[in-house]
Amino acid sequence: QVQLVESGGGLVPPGGALRLSCAASESTFKTIGWFRQAPGKEREGVSCITPLGDRRYYADSVKGRFTISINNDKDTVYLQMDSLKPEDTALYTCAAGELYVCSEHIMKMGPKVFSSWGQGTQVAVSS
Repeated sequence: QVQLVESGGGLVPPGGALRLSCAASESTFKTIGWFRQAPGKEREGVSCITPLGDRRYYADSVKGRFTISINNDKDTVYLQMDSLKPEDTALYTCAAGELYVCSEHIMKMGPKVFSSWGQGTQVAVSS
C-alpha cells in the first residue's frame, strides 16, 4: 500500500491561505483525495484528482476557493486553500485509491474506494 504524508497545516486568520501537500511513497495510485473532519462533524470529501489531472472534483463548500494539483512526478498532490473561513477548520487527510475515478460519488464512498490514508494535518482558521 502506498504511504501518504501530509504537511502544510497551521493557524491562519480568516481570509488567509495555506497550501497542503500530500507526499506519496510511490506514484502507483489512480486517484487521490483530500478529506476533512472537524470535531463533532462527519468526514467531508473536499477534493480529488486523478494522476493526469483530467478529473477533478471540489465540494460545493470549497469550490472557487480551493485548487487541487499534482506534481510532474505524480507523487505529490497539493491543495491550495485561499479565502479561508473559520468553518474550514478541521483535520485534513489525504487518501489514495486504485480506481481511476474522481467524483462526488466516490468521495462519499470514502474507505470503500480510498485504501491508503495519511495521518492528517490540522488547519485552524481563527482571528
